[in-house]
Amino acid sequence: MKQRDDMTFANEEYQQRISGLRQRMQERRLDAVVISDPENIMYLTDYQTTGYSFFQALVVPIDDEPFMITRAMEESNIHARTWIERTRPYPDTGDAIQMLVDALREFGLADKRIGYERNSYFFPAYQQDRIHTTLTDAKLLDCFGIVEEGRVCKSPAEIELMHRAAIATEEGMKAGIEAVQAGVTENEIGAAVSAAMFRAGGEPPAVMPYVTSGPRSMIGHATWEGRTVQPGDHVFLEVGGCYRRYHTAMMRTVLTGPQTDALLHAQERMIYALDQVHELFQPGMTVSDADNMIRNIISDNHCGARLITRSGYSIGIAFPPSWDEGYIVSLKQGESTVLKEGMTFHIIPWMWGVEGDKTVGISDTIYITEDGCRSFFTTPREMTAKPPQDAAMPIKLDEVKGRKKNQDNSPEKAEQKS
Repeated sequence: MKQRDDMTFANEEYQQRISGLRQRMQERRLDAVVISDPENIMYLTDYQTTGYSFFQALVVPIDDEPFMITRAMEESNIHARTWIERTRPYPDTGDAIQMLVDALREFGLADKRIGYERNSYFFPAYQQDRIHTTLTDAKLLDCFGIVEEGRVCKSPAEIELMHRAAIATEEGMKAGIEAVQAGVTENEIGAAVSAAMFRAGGEPPAVMPYVTSGPRSMIGHATWEGRTVQPGDHVFLEVGGCYRRYHTAMMRTVLTGPQTDALLHAQERMIYALDQVHELFQPGMTVSDADNMIRNIISDNHCGARLITRSGYSIGIAFPPSWDEGYIVSLKQGESTVLKEGMTFHIIPWMWGVEGDKTVGISDTIYITEDGCRSFFTTPREMTAKPPQDAAMPIKLDEVKGRKKNQDNSPEKAEQKS
């Protein structure tokens, strides 16, 4: 392992990650693993490039130096970023899989037990088939999850890095909330969010911000498309800040018109769910119980909304097309995974279909501590009301209670009671 002091983490962190991987390899009786998932390669080596649509792989033998297979153009990233010393690049006119097979033979692995990530986005079936038909003396085994077992609980150094990502997330969200007004376009809001994230030290996220207004908020994973925000609209914002490929994410909702009782009730449900998360989440709780707690709170509403997705997912290292690690751990029913110290989650008690035509969200990114959990954020959770020509005002829960009290004491209510 090449010693250097300019990587994202100290050399010792990478040594621990490789050591942990080799321990799991030993448990599975693997002589080597071929890692092709971009997040896993970065976790183990600090390697990154936007050119990961071309085949790339990190090969880690159980008792020899790792080596990498990359497109020749991307080899510079190995030298500039990582501790890896052995590389076997292939030209654009070359054959990536043949280069991998040749390297496995070169380093004495052609007849060994080799694990590979069968689920990797960037190791398609036709390439996997070629490995099986070419490397006939090896025993090829699916090793999905062998790196993720190490990734799921973040080290203190990773938590600190995610705090840096959280700065970009919060600054982007603040700028987005500030930009929302009747008459501006979703594109202008998206531009404000993006500029603020990058000015705050953020780097290109795995997914650009989600900005939808009015009825467009009901379209799953839509973002800005030029629509002009109208008076009385609500605007749904979801921002994922990134630093060194680590992400944190946040949902907020902005109103440009009356704060209807349904929206105020939706806010109360979402904030209560997050309050319960911070009160009850702790090591030892199953993700199924965690999901049920949040889901039951959101389902208990009288504004017509539903929680149509999982209620949270692991978050950390990410490349496009997604910022989440939900394929490692998600909060959903029937899962027996147990919360552990160092796990990080984007908690999403959002509400789809408020009054039939609105999606609103208030979310949080948290990390599990020794005896509970903490947020990466300090941004107020309440929806922000921005009536025409008025300053932005958070909608406080005591206003909800006051409004309900006034309604209960109205002449109409008194007449009904009599």
